Amino acid sequence: MVNTWEVFVRPLNEFVSLWRTFGGGTKLVSDLGVVRPTLTVLPPSIEELQQGSATLVCGASGGFPSAWRLGWKVGDTSSSTGVSDSLEVLGRDGHYSWSSTLSLRADQWRKAGSVTCEASLSGQSPITQTLDPARCPQ
Repeated sequence: MVNTWEVFVRPLNEFVSLWRTFGGGTKLVSDLGVVRPTLTVLPPSIEELQQGSATLVCGASGGFPSAWRLGWKVGDTSSSTGVSDSLEVLGRDGHYSWSSTLSLRADQWRKAGSVTCEASLSGQSPITQTLDPARCPQ
């Protein structure tokens, strides 16, 4: 397995004559290969459902490269309405974490049958994590 690291170099305030010195803001990328993230989907809280809404959170951690994208399916239908995605965060280990939230009405959640978070990257099989509303606290 080959690892890739992304390094951002600060501008130097003094002259350094080493051939390995990069200009300020230079991004050095070495290939880590593809690392599949781990997905965790959190259901809406009982309190939120009692107020008529349902927010689900999908967290992805430990992935590489940063080009992985998160998406949602309600039942068998892709959903982009009510979706909010975070920016990716680069961890000290060189892997990325990010999240996505899906906002539904409580009745949509209860009738959904299933809600799936999917991580996708071109050329890779998707990673999915599914919740069954009937098996979650209502």
